Amino acid sequence: MSANSPLPDGQVADAVKDNWVDRHAPSWSRPYLRLSRADRPIGTWLLLLPCWWGLTLAMLHDGAARWEDLWIFAGCGLGAWLMRGAGCTWNDITDRDIDGSVARTRSRPIPSGQVSVRQAIVWMCLQAMIACGILLTFNWAAIALGVLSLLPVAVYPFAKRFTWWPQIFLGLAFNWGALLAWTAHTGKLELPAVILYLAGIGWTLFYDTIYAHQDVEDDALIGVKSTARLFGTTSPQWLRRFLIATVTLMALAVISAVLDRVSILALVIALAAPWAMGWHMLWQMRKLDLENPDRLILLFRSNRDAGLIPLIFFAGALFL
Repeated sequence: MSANSPLPDGQVADAVKDNWVDRHAPSWSRPYLRLSRADRPIGTWLLLLPCWWGLTLAMLHDGAARWEDLWIFAGCGLGAWLMRGAGCTWNDITDRDIDGSVARTRSRPIPSGQVSVRQAIVWMCLQAMIACGILLTFNWAAIALGVLSLLPVAVYPFAKRFTWWPQIFLGLAFNWGALLAWTAHTGKLELPAVILYLAGIGWTLFYDTIYAHQDVEDDALIGVKSTARLFGTTSPQWLRRFLIATVTLMALAVISAVLDRVSILALVIALAAPWAMGWHMLWQMRKLDLENPDRLILLFRSNRDAGLIPLIFFAGALFL
């Protein structure tokens, strides 16, 4: 255990209890897996699910699923795990001084002394290189989009230093997969994918504002900006707006993708996706307690289920 780490065996304060990294991973690998947030899998889900939305909606748009879509589905899963890991490692490199000043993050591998910045850079590059290998198996349009995705990923860690809306930059990065997976299937970027991307950004504003409320006091002390600090006690009203934007934009994406292309029943099932997701988000709002960090993290993690809901409905409409 590092002398600077307040938890046993270098564990991270906000990791999932009894996670596989802390219990089963070789001791030498744990700091690197913690850099990748492998002990906190929710981020991988939040990056992956828009990819799968884009793929299934593209298949609905084309009216067919092909064998290569199985690889796009799997490749998105592997790529999301790797690029989330690389992105989080980059975030920890750039935020190492800030993380050391925040109670929830000072146990992370770099500020707690488990790994050096140089080791973190090597680990980040290794993850990104493997992810690049996966990306190169897709068509050229998807490859180009994958390269462009590095821009919002690179900018995001700095956003909280210059804007009260860093969650927008997170949304730009985390929902890029909706564009990429659509394009990997269809060979071109089209309007429904862009609208779906915007819906994902609305969803990110929703869940990451909830998440950011855990750190408002520490963030205020060190001057870090967030929508949680900006909104304060009016956050529930803003969350309601983000909910409405997410549901409306996803419904528009569905209509623009499949209207006049599928049966009425398939259209109804596909349109039920944003409606059902909206009910889950409304449930989160009813459980919201801005002064309860344990409740906030539980609600944030529940967005894995919120994001799975559209996937289930899109797949159901596809296989009618």
